[in-house]
Amino acid sequence: MRRREINVFSLSFLDAMTCGFGAVVLFYMVINASAGLRSGEMTADLRGEASRLEEEVLDGYNDLVEARNSVSEVQEKLVVANGLSRRLIEQIEQIRVELALYSDTTLASEEHINRLKTDLQTLEDSARRLSASAASDETPGGDLRSFVGDGDRQYLTGLKVGGRRIFILVDASASMLDETIVNVIRRRNLPDEVKLQADKWRQAVRTVDWLTTQIPRDSEFQIYTFNERAESVLPETNGEWLDGSSREVLDQAVAALNGVVPRDGTNLQRGLAAIKTMRPRPDNVILLVDGLPTQGEPPTRRATVTGSQRVRLFNKAVGEIGAGLPINVILFPMEGDPDAASAYWKLAVATRGSFMSPAEDWP
Repeated sequence: MRRREINVFSLSFLDAMTCGFGAVVLFYMVINASAGLRSGEMTADLRGEASRLEEEVLDGYNDLVEARNSVSEVQEKLVVANGLSRRLIEQIEQIRVELALYSDTTLASEEHINRLKTDLQTLEDSARRLSASAASDETPGGDLRSFVGDGDRQYLTGLKVGGRRIFILVDASASMLDETIVNVIRRRNLPDEVKLQADKWRQAVRTVDWLTTQIPRDSEFQIYTFNERAESVLPETNGEWLDGSSREVLDQAVAALNGVVPRDGTNLQRGLAAIKTMRPRPDNVILLVDGLPTQGEPPTRRATVTGSQRVRLFNKAVGEIGAGLPINVILFPMEGDPDAASAYWKLAVATRGSFMSPAEDWP
């Protein structure tokens, strides 16, 4: 009997190997599928986290833009605040300087004495004016000793008071509060009631009061004040002539002047320009002033004005005067304005007017 040969690579062996390989492939596929599912779950979590982080980044950018805008606004406000603070500091320093020149006790005593003097002087002025204005057969406005020459010039004073239409122009700026700059600064911050009692201003008012007693009965008159603007003491009569023969009208004009409070700067150009508004034109102007102007046209807000600038403002203001109009100047004293007397004297001479600087107790 023939012996069977044993073949290692028989069909059974191949089946076993194939089954084993198939099992390995099956295990690989199962494991790989499981790993894919787990990777997808982990990736989904990470994608969600990434989306959340992206949203936070976008929110952060938006907040950053708003923060930058806020910073810009704050910086702008800071610049404005710095400017305001510097201005306030300057004002505080200015007030400190003024307060350093101010003494409550001394000033209160001085004002009390001045008020008593003013009350007494007012009574005397009223009595004198009533006597001068009383109706009589004599020519009104004549002094006991006078010489009526060309233009009814009062030779006792040299002041030309006559004329058919007399225009009285009074400086009512803050400098009329006193003769020194320091006292002007002190008084300009005081109440109006105190300003009205300033000696220098009371003298100007008394001067106008005296002038009204010299106005001829057949004349017309007008009284204007000027500082940064010019207007009649009776504002409803701007541009109109008043009856010089009416004692009531004269009293009203003087009473109105008593209530004018000196304030602001001196714009002589506007004061002289007011003459042009009068119809018909005046034939005599009496100017009461204490110095060269500090403002012109157009007005400026400079803190200080030099002497040469004031002379230029004066020359420009004089250009408002028409030819042939006499300007009679009554110049009150003022510290720190040496060119004023010369300039106003030349103006009076050039216009064939008169010039005087009254004593402290005149009239």
